[in-house]
Amino acid sequence: MSRSLEAGLVGKTYDDFLFRPQRGVVTSRREVSLRTRLSRHLSLELPIVSANMDSVTGATMAKAMALEGGIGFIHRALSIDAQARAVQEVKRTHGQTVERPLSLPRDATIREAREFTRKHKITGILIEETRGSNVLAGLLSNRDMPWREDREGHRVDEFMTPVDELVTAPPDIGPDEAEQLLFENRVEKLPLIDRERRVHGLITKRDAILARSRPSSSKDAKGRLLVGAAIGARGDFLERAAELVRAGVDTLVIDIAHGHSDVMRQAVEGVRARLGSVELVCGNVGTAEGAAFLRDLGADGMKVGIGPGRGCRTRLETAAGVPQLQALREVWCAVEESVPIIADGGVKDDKDLFLALVCGASSVMLGSMLSGTDEAPGDVIEDPGTGEKRKIYRGMTSPQAVLEALYDAESPDIRDAALDVPAEGQEVQIPYKGTVLDTLHRIRGHLRSAVSYAGGRSLSDVRERVLADPMQYLIPLSEAARRESYER
Repeated sequence: MSRSLEAGLVGKTYDDFLFRPQRGVVTSRREVSLRTRLSRHLSLELPIVSANMDSVTGATMAKAMALEGGIGFIHRALSIDAQARAVQEVKRTHGQTVERPLSLPRDATIREAREFTRKHKITGILIEETRGSNVLAGLLSNRDMPWREDREGHRVDEFMTPVDELVTAPPDIGPDEAEQLLFENRVEKLPLIDRERRVHGLITKRDAILARSRPSSSKDAKGRLLVGAAIGARGDFLERAAELVRAGVDTLVIDIAHGHSDVMRQAVEGVRARLGSVELVCGNVGTAEGAAFLRDLGADGMKVGIGPGRGCRTRLETAAGVPQLQALREVWCAVEESVPIIADGGVKDDKDLFLALVCGASSVMLGSMLSGTDEAPGDVIEDPGTGEKRKIYRGMTSPQAVLEALYDAESPDIRDAALDVPAEGQEVQIPYKGTVLDTLHRIRGHLRSAVSYAGGRSLSDVRERVLADPMQYLIPLSEAARRESYER
């Protein structure tokens, strides 16, 4: 049975409350677990999601997020092929085994090999006997390639290490045995081949070390990094979804401004009919009715937030929206733990993350907080007068994003949506913050501290207690108390 929204949360958001401290029970905050659910079948060690925006999440951000225990959703302001390649880049970056390693035939030229390594950002290429044969002939590393330009036209098999001089392993080798082989032979790549020299995969030294040193990274069952990607609900969205699934995406988000709509229903039904049980996050909604609608459609996760974000002007332009803390609690009361909730928008400070998580969200999607980092798409802008560095952050319905979509002939679903309504977003400049790792490490530390103040050993412990009756723990603030707490 659904719960009723508490009167004390109506019309309220993050800055309206403090959390009442409880007796601490952990010896060290490093002991605190932040493990949570992203969707019905996916979990995260860090409950942070990078937003599917073109100034926030490309392949580089998605890799960084997954390595830290979160996940990134690659934006859809790209051609289908480009978005699928970004997904493939994340999936190929790390893993216990690269199942389909990139290769070239032995008659390829050094020029082709050099371009191939640059394009795919790899340091070595498996060489097969003939194109598509999947029969290993050798391995060409960056160190093998001649640096003189007059040899660019030579064949790669003149410089590769032939298969009979390589250290290889059978396809069924275990991870510990593979790591031992790599170490004992001082090699960085271990091709997995059968007796006919057919390639079944590749294990690299870098990935073996990563698997041991980063046990909390977000990985699939094969040890590859988790990655999500966004699709729309119009135009070529089904073709986009199918190509992303072929590329190995772990979850799709159907991302439209008004998720409680017939457009969303048609989109979900279309994706399910074509792709079956793909992990599907839907949004955005901000009400109990919208949440029940997505639950009944079979969404595996839902994004909650109508207009709270810094890059969004929906509330200003249309008056539509729900204060974000009310929206999260209202949605949770409607679906409880049956469908995990992603809080999307309105986060200004780290304490907002904790309040979102204990009032209903299972994870939090961040945009502006991550957009000023090295890993976010876009260039660093330096003020010639002050020397201050900034990066651009923009809502996907900002005039700038809409204008770009109008000229992008390869994104008809985005273009159609852009033509359908006036812009409801804005572009702003965000202070440059350096690497996103610093931001994520700070967030992890502050969330662990918040769990400790809340008297828990894990985020899930605190959520279970607080979700039953949040007003027992939340202190409503007067204007004076709000100033005392948050104005510095």
